[in-house]
Amino acid sequence: MNGIVRILKHLRYPGWWLRRVLSPATLGRIEQAVADSEAGHGGQIRVALETGLGLFALLKGQTARQRAEEVFSQLRVWDTELNNGVLIYWLLADRKFEIIADRGLTRAVDPQGWARLCRDMEVHFQAGRHEAALLHGIEAIGNYLEVLYPRHTDDTNELPNRPAIL
Repeated sequence: MNGIVRILKHLRYPGWWLRRVLSPATLGRIEQAVADSEAGHGGQIRVALETGLGLFALLKGQTARQRAEEVFSQLRVWDTELNNGVLIYWLLADRKFEIIADRGLTRAVDPQGWARLCRDMEVHFQAGRHEAALLHGIEAIGNYLEVLYPRHTDDTNELPNRPAIL
């Protein structure tokens, strides 16, 4: 995408725009979906939502993937005891979803599987089903985690379930 076009697209989406797309009730349902999913496995899911990148990031050509990796670190998703954290990152202006999984999961889940899931979520988004996109991602990641990290009675919730609004 042309750099100027991308900058203008990102400037078109101020931070408050996210509230037009995802209501407080929707954010609550997403939070509950994360909690419900984590009740069935020992993994950790974190959701981060961002309307657009800052001018400096855009000028250096930061991609949605690069920003997701940065957010993965900032939100300390990597800092779970079993290295089983997963970040769902949504960059609204680019209409991109990214999934970043900790090293405990990258050995077990094929990167193409994560990419397919992102594409599935983007299809929901393109159809205007924003909440469905995120809920689909949470459910699919939960299915992976149920197999790889079965629930134990001593599992603790290491990451907030509430989506991070960046």
